[in-house]
Amino acid sequence: MTDLLPQLQAFHHEKLAALLRHQAGARLIVQYDANNTYQYIINREEAQLSWIAKAIVEFGGAPPLNTSDAERRISGKGKDAIRVILEEDARDAQAFVDRWRPRIEAMANARHAKMLRVVLGEVLESKRFFEQALAGRTDLLGTRSPAAGALVGEVLPERWIE
Repeated sequence: MTDLLPQLQAFHHEKLAALLRHQAGARLIVQYDANNTYQYIINREEAQLSWIAKAIVEFGGAPPLNTSDAERRISGKGKDAIRVILEEDARDAQAFVDRWRPRIEAMANARHAKMLRVVLGEVLESKRFFEQALAGRTDLLGTRSPAAGALVGEVLPERWIE
């Protein structure tokens, strides 16, 4: 169990960095369906981080509170920037799963290994969303009622404006 705490902390650190990058990406993804999908992914990542943080505290540790590798620099503008963000997020999601799957499979603690497997499954679901958005799909989280009509406009880059 002595090596489980550092692994949980490292996993938390990487998930926190991904969450922060996704938040930055969501500020640039202004199409309603894609932005709503980013908000869904961010919400799930917040829940995942809370599970991992609780496990870290149970082992007497402290979850990392910030990360320096979460910066996001995007080149290009408009649709080119959006494509870059989605491609990068899909690629990062797969790399995260590839990096962590063998480590999780080697964990002796079945409870925490199962929790991390659930997170990996959700990371792969996020990857699928990024790929579908890249393909131009707008039904990422479901289909809109025909009575709702067509969407007009874009989301704002910030959640709250005072």
